[in-house]
Amino acid sequence: MYRLSNEFHNGGLFFMKGYRISVIRHGRTAANDKGIYIGRTDFPLSDKGAAELAGKMDEFRYPNVARVYSSPLRRCTETAEILFPDVQIQTVDNLIEMDFGTFEGKSADELVHKPEFKEWLKGGMDCRPPQGESVKEVQLRIFRSLREIIRDMMQEDLLHCAVITHGGMIANMLAGFGLPKISPQELQCQPGEGFDIYVTADLWQRSQAFEILGMVPYSR
Repeated sequence: MYRLSNEFHNGGLFFMKGYRISVIRHGRTAANDKGIYIGRTDFPLSDKGAAELAGKMDEFRYPNVARVYSSPLRRCTETAEILFPDVQIQTVDNLIEMDFGTFEGKSADELVHKPEFKEWLKGGMDCRPPQGESVKEVQLRIFRSLREIIRDMMQEDLLHCAVITHGGMIANMLAGFGLPKISPQELQCQPGEGFDIYVTADLWQRSQAFEILGMVPYSR
């Protein structure tokens, strides 16, 4: 597992009991349907995306949570309002999607012949789109967001909460910090779906890791 700075050992997490977090990808947007990269562009849910979420609520069971932590972008806050209409929503800036730099708003077909795109697709912690964000920087943001969320859950004694964020953020979160170790390709999730994770003080303090429990939403 990639280790970041010693900052990971600070933050008062040593006395934490176990907490469950349901990490869920936002609903579909028009940009998703077009197959373009959107990071910081603030697309809302499409009508189709909102209807899909409503359909999932009828077909599946979402958890009862005490609070929702959301990326500040509209596609996430709107998802939170649909899936958890009676739950307090708290935005967390560090849950925002990866900065795709000059790839923003473009499709893979538009970028496929660009050398910088081919290099980015090779992966690596320090690889970044031009003027964009590296995986290392994303994982540092993810840790900071988790630290903020876990501290808040501890202080308020919230045993089960939800996080609404972006597909790339979920894959990086679970690949970087989740156990058992799973490849990012296996951590892709559809809009309105995600994973339950379980955080304990001992595992987090020793390894900066959490347990991956299973998929969200649940069968009825």
